[in-house]
Amino acid sequence: MSSEQASAGSSTNVKVPPPEPNALANEPKYAGSTRFELELEFVSMLANPKYLNHLASRKFFEKPEFIAYLKYLQYWTRPPYLKYLQWPGPTLKHLELLQQEKFRQDIISPDLVQALIAEGMKTGVEWHRKA
Repeated sequence: MSSEQASAGSSTNVKVPPPEPNALANEPKYAGSTRFELELEFVSMLANPKYLNHLASRKFFEKPEFIAYLKYLQYWTRPPYLKYLQWPGPTLKHLELLQQEKFRQDIISPDLVQALIAEGMKTGVEWHRKA
């Protein structure tokens, strides 16, 4: 995460617009990937409860600049970005939950991680039954 992105919503009130998915060819690359690609990869990882637990164990959820970055990433909840998510259900649910301080504190619990995994598996089974 660049300092420019981290400052989105911080005390400096710098507003960084989301990357344009249709302008990928014109975007600068960071380690071979565009900002759009990097942010898509990161927000997609939020679908994994074990990754959320890892972030909590590394105390990322205690850093105001990281909380601001999570707030900034809410642009993924709207078109045209929404269509790029591979697992929109859990990704958006976890992104929404991460806006709450209590959830950011509670995700350190292995019990909550297991509950989220079980809920995701149940949802997947029910979806396949309906299809």
